[in-house]
Amino acid sequence: MAAFRLGESFSVQTMNERDSNEQAVSASNQYPKETAKKRLHSSRSSRSSSSSRCSRKSFRLDYRLEEDVTRSKRGKDGRFVNPWPTWKPPVMQNILKWALTEKNNSNIPSCKEELDRELPVVDPYFVENPSLAGKTKAGIRVTWLGHASLMVEMDDLVLLTDPVFSQRASPVSFMGPKRFRGPPCTIDQLPKIDAVVISHTHYDHLDYRSVVSLNARFGSELRWFVPLGLLNWMQNCGCENVIELDWWDENCVPGHDEVTFVFTPSQHWCKRTAMDDNKVLWGSWCVLGPWNRFFFAGDTGYCGAFEQIGKRFGPFDLAAIPIGAYEPRWFMKYQHVDPEEAVRIHIDVQSKSSVAIHWGTFALANEYYLDPPVKLIEALERYGLKTEDFFVLKHGESRDLNINNEAFE
Repeated sequence: MAAFRLGESFSVQTMNERDSNEQAVSASNQYPKETAKKRLHSSRSSRSSSSSRCSRKSFRLDYRLEEDVTRSKRGKDGRFVNPWPTWKPPVMQNILKWALTEKNNSNIPSCKEELDRELPVVDPYFVENPSLAGKTKAGIRVTWLGHASLMVEMDDLVLLTDPVFSQRASPVSFMGPKRFRGPPCTIDQLPKIDAVVISHTHYDHLDYRSVVSLNARFGSELRWFVPLGLLNWMQNCGCENVIELDWWDENCVPGHDEVTFVFTPSQHWCKRTAMDDNKVLWGSWCVLGPWNRFFFAGDTGYCGAFEQIGKRFGPFDLAAIPIGAYEPRWFMKYQHVDPEEAVRIHIDVQSKSSVAIHWGTFALANEYYLDPPVKLIEALERYGLKTEDFFVLKHGESRDLNINNEAFE
């Protein structure tokens, strides 16, 4: 898998620098709780002042540490590679070891009544009250649609993250990972959507049928923000209003120039067919408005990207961070964070609040299906944080942040 051989494009000097970086990352993985608390306290203090809140009205992109960011990289074969010393590729030997030797502890009930009790799916508010959609004034609202799919309302925009409404995360409808919790609404029940952000090409994040259906419903009025290399695929789906971005590139929705979409790094990989490994970039998204800042982590292992993002664009009012599909750690840690690492991302990007994603929908790894939120609570306690700092939603449930409820009476 040549696309993952980082050393091929590095000089001897760069390899020496990488060795020293690996030592630094290893040391930082201990992540002293005192350091975490200081960073969190600092970001909270900057957000709590009235002058900070008022200054957000005239928000402009903050290019602090302009050169102190990691750019995307390609190997000699032209395919994207992870620049992080924390990365190791999922080689076939390890994939087979995982599939053949590791016990699957997910234990998803076959009984619908038990699933309804443990992981209820509720109708999103907009199904009964579509007129309320988008009315958040200076606040932000998030609705969990399952897995990594969110509807976010902020700064006069309504956007979706990695929308997947199909029953399977697969190129075919008869096999592949199947949802054990269905989507809480249909695409036809959605309010008007202004933008969609896509993090990468894996089937549980980029669903052909959902893309085609969203395009059929909203047409060219819907702007798609996608990673570098995905433009042709989107156009083949019939989508016309597509913006393809590299890491740290930015763009906006026409008519909403005050809200900036920035494609930012993560540690992951891309693949949809036997031969297209890493021809498309992967990443996270920052949505930066005059009143709110939103961070979508997508799908990722833990790496140095998030501290860079926090320094450049933080603090964030809301972050969406994955907490599931993390066992066994020897295999999954390079591509999927566990709940403790998710809390570290929350701290690194300097988020006031975070919502848990990437769990409770598809069985993609070996942990017990209800473990992610339990482990998240334990991690929050270890870092001295509250459950409201990093919360979990029911499928279809919404959470309002900084919204005056009188606007919805």
